[in-house]
Amino acid sequence: MTTIPGIEPKMIANNLEPYEPTHPGEVLKTEIEYRGISQRQLAGAIDVPYTWLNEVMNAKRPVNPELAMLIEATLDIPAEALLKMQVRYNLLITKRNSKFIDKLNKIRKIASIL
Repeated sequence: MTTIPGIEPKMIANNLEPYEPTHPGEVLKTEIEYRGISQRQLAGAIDVPYTWLNEVMNAKRPVNPELAMLIEATLDIPAEALLKMQVRYNLLITKRNSKFIDKLNKIRKIASIL
């Protein structure tokens, strides 16, 4: 987290969280559309089931390291960037899960006693 003396950390642009987290599949979908590649063509080129790739592109399935490396080899989009985007997406979704946050707060109370 970036800090600047006298400025609230949440007010610094680098620390802002997006209102709607972006799934890396959405970025991939936009990229292949721009390049004129269909999801079926890409699925065939990287030898994965079309339905599986479609679920990733529609944010119903995460990008895993294998897929990220296949995408990097095919489209020259860095695997690490896709994986970082996926982790950030997962963290934002988890931070907004009230049941999980309640559980986390209970654990923190217990841990503070230890």
